[in-house]
Amino acid sequence: MLSAQLQDTALRHVLEVVRCGSVSEAALRLNVTPSAVSRQISALEDLLGVTLFERRPRGMVPSPAGEVLAAHARHIAQEADRVVGDIQALQGLRRGMVRICSSSGFAIEFLPRVIAEFRRQHPGVHFQLRVCGPQAATQAVLRAEADMALTYSRAAERDIAVAYRGPASVYAFMRRDHPLAHLPHVTLRQLQPHPIALPDPENTVRQLFDIACSQKGLAFEPVLVSNQFETLMNFVQHGGGLSIAGDITVRDRVTRGELHAAPIRERGITARMVEVQSLAERTLPEGPRAFMQHLVDALRQLEMPPAPRR
Repeated sequence: MLSAQLQDTALRHVLEVVRCGSVSEAALRLNVTPSAVSRQISALEDLLGVTLFERRPRGMVPSPAGEVLAAHARHIAQEADRVVGDIQALQGLRRGMVRICSSSGFAIEFLPRVIAEFRRQHPGVHFQLRVCGPQAATQAVLRAEADMALTYSRAAERDIAVAYRGPASVYAFMRRDHPLAHLPHVTLRQLQPHPIALPDPENTVRQLFDIACSQKGLAFEPVLVSNQFETLMNFVQHGGGLSIAGDITVRDRVTRGELHAAPIRERGITARMVEVQSLAERTLPEGPRAFMQHLVDALRQLEMPPAPRR
């Protein structure tokens, strides 16, 4: 039968080329030669009588047939993960791997803390945490490269199941001796006279901030722009000014009394949500499934505003 000739090795090669968009990059990840990858693809194309990829100067783009075959390969990989997870589940949660993609703010303190808490109960479970932008995190789930994503979303995504969805307020954060540190919440006009450091324009917090400024007809000239949150944080702590972030990003420092954070009260600045995402219709292995519930519980505990230590 034709289906019996769809070799696992060839399918893995096709899926990796779809992920990378390049034969040479796929070969590096698979630890084989580019010619070996090309031979597997050519053999499948001959077997199926279709073209699986469009060869373009800047890489390989899957044809409609290639997309169908890649989806089949993903399904096989997911089933393999599920079987391994089911076998490990026979031993309880003594072993397992959890693969997470998250936006950068969650990976600074929140996720490391939640992972450490989980491992105190289940020390045999290991983790892979990849930090990337919100859309890339969702795409990693769709491509079965991650078990779950903790990210920001503005709209529903096809084929994505949402285990948690909660508000994502934008906070201004500052040292506790800053002139605005006595305020429980702030407006853009209150922030404008003060030196401010901002994330770069690719950051979703920055995008919401810019939209709100445009709606108010306000212009800010940041004294520092960086794509590294730690840089903004250290700048603030050294007295350089104030900055902005999601509340989860700064909550631990506020709780420890290191900073003051106040929600920015402006229309449209909350037009995103925190989501825990997984692939719809996929049954997660026991380890990822248990950690996802632990993560959701931790997020629900944070739905109250941060409580600074006085």
